[in-house]
Amino acid sequence: MGLSLRGLSKAYVNPQKSPSMEVLHALDLEIETGSFVSIIGPSGCGKSTICNLLAGIELPDTGEIILDGEAIQGTLGNVGYMPQKDLLLPWRTLLENVLLGCEILHKDKRKAQVEAKEWLNQFGLAPFSEHYPHQLSGGMRQRGALLRTILFGKKTLLLDEPFGALDALTRREMQRWLLKIWNRTRHTVLLITHDIDEAILLSDRVVVLSQRPARIIHEFIIPFPHPRDPEELLLSSDALEFKRQLLKLLIP
Repeated sequence: MGLSLRGLSKAYVNPQKSPSMEVLHALDLEIETGSFVSIIGPSGCGKSTICNLLAGIELPDTGEIILDGEAIQGTLGNVGYMPQKDLLLPWRTLLENVLLGCEILHKDKRKAQVEAKEWLNQFGLAPFSEHYPHQLSGGMRQRGALLRTILFGKKTLLLDEPFGALDALTRREMQRWLLKIWNRTRHTVLLITHDIDEAILLSDRVVVLSQRPARIIHEFIIPFPHPRDPEELLLSSDALEFKRQLLKLLIP
């Protein structure tokens, strides 16, 4: 069981140009339940298209997306999806934003509030639960967005460059925080990233895509045990060798 992308192809038609632009071509990828997989590749290679297809926002031209044995292409609400922008609603407090998915799913309001407050407290956001997004730092907003995604209740999370807009120090803090969450919950996670260090630090497996139309040109198994310390791991000789190989593939 898990998430499978089977023969996915996608092209976009521009009425003013011919022929159509092929973004993905017969892409195959298997993601085991409970694993953390990162996709990395050149800008414009089709990573965001993969997100849109998995989230059900777009339909593939050919191929299937199988989640726990069921085809889900073209259907919404099967995965927890967090884009790069936090998309917190400015008229709702942090707690109200975190509870949004629970409201959509018509979960018991009292139980949902108790669970949300426990999460907020565990990760240092409880004092800010009644603050509005404009009163929060970028890292706090991203934590809130990630908690909202988790509380949506799906076992598979799709994270599309969630920390890309943060400064380096805040990004490292968020990576530590995400590792703590994943070690606790063991969600199945697919992370889209441009950051090689981030991919090595967080992942069990790193998938490297080619230039458009995207195909998988290499996969790395990241063997480091959990829990992981960013500074110790990323400065190790093994991690630096992974980084060298990834850079060679991405910048030939």
